[in-house]
Amino acid sequence: MSSNDGRPSFLYSLKAVLWSFVGLRRKSDFDKDEVKLNPFHVIAAGLLAVALFIGILVTIVKLVVS
Repeated sequence: MSSNDGRPSFLYSLKAVLWSFVGLRRKSDFDKDEVKLNPFHVIAAGLLAVALFIGILVTIVKLVVS
């Protein structure tokens, strides 16, 4: 699926998920994304973002404890 066929790419979904993690999404953006986003892309992006977040936390704890 490319961005040429009107469906958002995985990177678009990842961007939407990351902005949602930060909590800086506008209501209008959320309403647009609700209709356009592929649920499988959102789930994959969410799992990737959670893994990245946990990895960053573990790294910070290891640096502080060492």
